[in-house]
Amino acid sequence: MTSEVIIDAQPKEISIALLEDKRLVEYQREPREANFSVGNIYVAKVKKLMPGLNACFVDVGFERDAFLHYLDLGSQFNSFAKYLKQVQSDRKKLYPIQKASRLPDLQKDGSIQNTLQVGQEVMVQIVKEPISTKGPRLTGEISFAGRYLVLIPFGDKVNVSSKIKSGEERARLKQLIQSIRPKNFGVIVRTVAQGKRVAELDSEMKVLLNRWKEAITKVQKTQDRPQLIFEETGRAVAMLRDLFNPTYENIYVNDEEICTAVKHYVSLIAPEKASIVKKYNGKVPIFDNFDVTRQIKSGFGKTINYGHGCYLIIEHTEAMHVVDVNSGNRTKEKGQEQNALDTNLGAADELARQLRLRDMGGIIVVDFIDMNLAEDRQMLYERMCKAMQKDRSRHNILPLSKFGLMQITRQRVRPVMDVDVDEECPTCFGTGKIRSSILFTDQLERKIDRLVNKIGIKKFYLHVHPYVAAYINQGMISMKRRWQMKYGIGVHIIPSQKLGFLQYEFYDAKQQFLDMKETNDKS
Repeated sequence: MTSEVIIDAQPKEISIALLEDKRLVEYQREPREANFSVGNIYVAKVKKLMPGLNACFVDVGFERDAFLHYLDLGSQFNSFAKYLKQVQSDRKKLYPIQKASRLPDLQKDGSIQNTLQVGQEVMVQIVKEPISTKGPRLTGEISFAGRYLVLIPFGDKVNVSSKIKSGEERARLKQLIQSIRPKNFGVIVRTVAQGKRVAELDSEMKVLLNRWKEAITKVQKTQDRPQLIFEETGRAVAMLRDLFNPTYENIYVNDEEICTAVKHYVSLIAPEKASIVKKYNGKVPIFDNFDVTRQIKSGFGKTINYGHGCYLIIEHTEAMHVVDVNSGNRTKEKGQEQNALDTNLGAADELARQLRLRDMGGIIVVDFIDMNLAEDRQMLYERMCKAMQKDRSRHNILPLSKFGLMQITRQRVRPVMDVDVDEECPTCFGTGKIRSSILFTDQLERKIDRLVNKIGIKKFYLHVHPYVAAYINQGMISMKRRWQMKYGIGVHIIPSQKLGFLQYEFYDAKQQFLDMKETNDKS
């Protein structure tokens, strides 16, 4: 299996697609002005204690206060609290963590009101994004994640990933990390550290240690609260950190700045793979070029077709996701039981892909087609477990119940990815009144005339539906050629699959969006 990452950086948002054997399996989209908050570390003040929940609410600067449970404070909370006071007591000289004393572990059966006070400053890290009406979820167990290691201040253990099965390799890594571990720091060794040399691990250890020093220095120097003292790396780099593996053939980026950042990161963790990061310079939108747009259009929405007439119906409720499997117009020449089994096995493969693609979390209930044979039900359960092995999120799958339902739980740290594949009517924009379609190119020419002769932009790119682009480009002396003779050779027509039939977008020479819509466009 080969994997490719496609990064589409637009003026307002950044989208990342992971392709496995040219098939879209993961998709993330984030507005430019929004921050991916999981992993961010804050020094903030306790706003409200909730003794009944044994928890508190903390103001970290979000619209809704963040939730911190007593059990999430971490065993070394007392050590953190004391060290925080020591750091803030001297604004000129930083008190090193190596000299800090470790206090007894926090009792597991303690209470929040006996541990915290309203207005008290705490150092916390976001472990779950704000979802729906809920604020972020916090933890007091601070960690700095790298490619090979996770550094934990005030930890005292070295833990090796359970996915490393070799006892000899586990012992080697544990002994190696113990020899380079700074005092008062714990370390978790990640799966990808298997077989790595001490120089590579030591190099990353120093990088993570510097991140801690930079974060705690911000606490020492400033008094503003809440204060962001460590921000997780950008979405593109953060996703690569967790996903990167040697099977990647290419990473394509259409933005120079992000391309440089990604190449720098890859050269740090895998120097031999730095050459796979490539700047995309094509005129066709990057997602269109790699067939991502079409797969997004077909992979999201309520109804998902997965071959031979079969389809899934995916519904999202407040408490769970519900999936219904339908055989559609599938032929039944093999017999009802065999057709039900084939349909269900195909549905298991597609559902595993959909869970990763949409990043669905919480409880997922799947209504498969009823099967009479116990061995067929067991085969379906095993197929679902195998298909979910590629999923990095924690999950649990239960066998089919007596009602033919399968229950799946999957860890969720951010809102489910929901892409609206329905398009606004491009001719009436929802008003119910339309212009004649044959006048669409006249409308475009008026926009071009205004852009060139009134605004003064001589070079621009007009994105239109591929069918419209083909119409504009057709003939020996095409409409595009006539426009170029009239308005200059800076007129470029780009087919874009994401646009509706009579939709259009203008971009300048620097690929910045130009808003050319007017109120009379809708009448």
